[in-house]
Amino acid sequence: MTISLERTDRIEMAEPNEPTLDELFERLEQSVPEGYKFEIVGGAVHMSPQRATHWETILDIVEHLRTRYPKKRVLSDVRIDFPGRLNGFASDVVAMAEDYTKTEKGRWRYQDIDFVAEVISEGTAANDYGPKKAVYAAAEVPVYVIADPYIGRCRVFTRPQDGDYKDDVTLVYGQPIDLTDTVVGITISTDDFPRD
Repeated sequence: MTISLERTDRIEMAEPNEPTLDELFERLEQSVPEGYKFEIVGGAVHMSPQRATHWETILDIVEHLRTRYPKKRVLSDVRIDFPGRLNGFASDVVAMAEDYTKTEKGRWRYQDIDFVAEVISEGTAANDYGPKKAVYAAAEVPVYVIADPYIGRCRVFTRPQDGDYKDDVTLVYGQPIDLTDTVVGITISTDDFPRD
């Protein structure tokens, strides 16, 4: 489900009485049904139900990351504000750099992200491959992985530069995600990634 907050005459500049990300999140946290995740991507609110396949894939990725990252640096579904107009993402998996800092409001900073993974949901796949990928690249997130349980493939994006990723590798489930030459420094097995 998508709720658009954009008007057709809006470009990148926010209107003076447009709600802030904080205001939007405050309103939504009180109204989103339990079992749903929501994010704000370019001013549009996206909600998707949490599924078992989705969670199992997230957990598998987290377990691999935990071989290198302590638990306080691995996040799931935690709000992080990104550059651009009204981008408040609750990414499926995030690994933070060792020297991370938080904002004055106690929030995680996108500048400290080493790794992001998104697990495709049918209703939000276009965001993961489109505007979110563009925002992650613009934010210079070193590694972005998309796991797609519907087709049994992962896309691995690395080396952000000039608002895009220079490397884009497609792997079928069962092939390892080799991140040993990145800041992440590990290999993630996809052998047990479930399919939908």
